[in-house]
Amino acid sequence: MSSELNLILLGPPGAGKGTQAERLVEDFDLPYYATGDILRAAVKEGTDLGKEAKDYMDKGDLVPDELICGVIMERIDKPEAADGFLLDGFPRTINQAEILENALDNRDRRLTAALLVDVDDEEVVRRLSGRRVCVKNGHLYHVEFDPPKNEGVCDQDGSRLEQREDDKPDTVKHRLEVYHEQTSPLVEHYDEKGLLRHFDGKRPPGEVHDHIRATLATLRLEDEL
Repeated sequence: MSSELNLILLGPPGAGKGTQAERLVEDFDLPYYATGDILRAAVKEGTDLGKEAKDYMDKGDLVPDELICGVIMERIDKPEAADGFLLDGFPRTINQAEILENALDNRDRRLTAALLVDVDDEEVVRRLSGRRVCVKNGHLYHVEFDPPKNEGVCDQDGSRLEQREDDKPDTVKHRLEVYHEQTSPLVEHYDEKGLLRHFDGKRPPGEVHDHIRATLATLRLEDEL
């Protein structure tokens, strides 16, 4: 059990969590669980918890914390997660964090670390509001970091580039407000438990990856001593 890597990924939108998640999954052969994907999969598979969650989702109601955690634990109990897992988007609140910790405790398992890929608000707005997507095939560009050859036109299919509603500065700022409101208490919670590991998301993705990988290797060694 000591070599398990049971991880939570934290960070604002635009911090590059998706990139880091892909690399961690490859590095450590971990299943990656994003809350929205898990809920949709449970509903599709028609598990008892999935059916219950669907009732709430169909009414447009929030799925209760205990139920979300139950759906997550269905995944964590699968053989693929026996050596660890990477959670993204859960927990979102202290209550969810405590339910998760109790559920793991009941299984003689524990969290290894909460990985915070941190980027300041100004940089998040710069990254997200600069994104453009082609209307035909969804090719992605960035006005500053990866611009098209001709402004507003996709290099690959010649279609128009547009800014998604989610990427407009006011929307990004609102998403950040929600993130800070939800996540700040969580960051403090995991910090107090000695589980938080902080990574500078403004550094190049390769450097962030190397830092996370070295940190996890150290944690594994400490566990095995």
